[in-house]
Amino acid sequence: MKTNKIIYLDHAATTPLDPRVLEAMQPYFTEDFGNPSSFHSVGMRAKDAVAEARGTVARLLGGHEDEILFTSGGTESDNLAVMGVPRYWHEKNGVLPHVITSAVEHYAVLEPLIAMDRKKEIELTIVGVSREGQISVEEVMSAIKSNTVLISIMTANNEIGTIQPIAELGREILKYRKLHATTFPYLHTDACQATGFLDLNVEKTHVDLLTLNGSKMYGPKGVGVLYVRRGVKVQPMFIGGGQEKNLRSGTENVPGIIGLAKAFELVQAEREVESARLSTLRDRLAQGLLSIPKTILNGHPKERLPNSVNISFIDIEGEAAVLYLDAQGIMVSTGSACASTSLDPSHVILATGLSYEAAHGSIRFTLGHSTTEEDVDFVLRVMPAIVERLRLMSPANLDMKYFA
Repeated sequence: MKTNKIIYLDHAATTPLDPRVLEAMQPYFTEDFGNPSSFHSVGMRAKDAVAEARGTVARLLGGHEDEILFTSGGTESDNLAVMGVPRYWHEKNGVLPHVITSAVEHYAVLEPLIAMDRKKEIELTIVGVSREGQISVEEVMSAIKSNTVLISIMTANNEIGTIQPIAELGREILKYRKLHATTFPYLHTDACQATGFLDLNVEKTHVDLLTLNGSKMYGPKGVGVLYVRRGVKVQPMFIGGGQEKNLRSGTENVPGIIGLAKAFELVQAEREVESARLSTLRDRLAQGLLSIPKTILNGHPKERLPNSVNISFIDIEGEAAVLYLDAQGIMVSTGSACASTSLDPSHVILATGLSYEAAHGSIRFTLGHSTTEEDVDFVLRVMPAIVERLRLMSPANLDMKYFA
């Protein structure tokens, strides 16, 4: 039994380009192809288009145009935030900076911070999460020291969909600053997975730096945003022609920037309707999959993204299930797509307290614009047989008491 269509349920890894976004981008490949730094009409048209896109992103975030930096994607934006802030602070003050993050962050945040900690560039605190994958605001606040310059907590998790209490954390940080008469610590959030589902107004969430990625919101790959609140200082990683306020030199990816702004505008305009539609499908899928024996829902049961379902199927290997589903025309993933070259179990699942066995059997289903009720029902028809077949081949037969 194989579907005649591709059922793509891996939108957390990347999304297809919205045709309306492609239409907005096309003139900047062939007609208005100029370098925005060129002082002629073709270059000026490109410059004006980038400025308009910057204004669109700023408006959607509730910020100012001079607070929007365009980058090559979410990884660069995350790196620039978590490396650039402490390095600037250390260079200015000569004191070892302290950074706080969580155990479930994307590797684009965790890996540079761990590397800097090993090199003694920073002092790093990694806070844990609950079984549902949420941080404790109290634990984060209690970890603050006099030299804490940055706290980086993602808005919503890319693997299990759990939404973090960013606005609450932001309010507590503002209180801390006022009490201690300081501008630190700054708050950075990776909001890549949340663009199509949550209000990302920076005045409501009280964040100082925020990461976006075009490829997670039906925009182009290879383009991202770092919002940097006025007054926040960041040491650049790229040095050259001085583009993006001297913080990100390099000729601007004009078509990508135009596409990102258009995509962000579209998903934010449609997010309430689409979130409601996908929430219904998400719950239908989750309930159906959890009716299969020996399964566990990963992430928060309620405070989760409308499109995200992550299930651990005990006694199977997630990679094998992904291949069997692919043979049926169903595209899903196990763990994070960014770590697909590794067979190590998901650091996110492990951080919630589940075992290596449960992490190895986790599968992420992330829905999107193309997902229909028929798609969900097809998955629910084929999945029980796949799980049964893989369990027959597995030497494991773990007692569910082990996961209580």
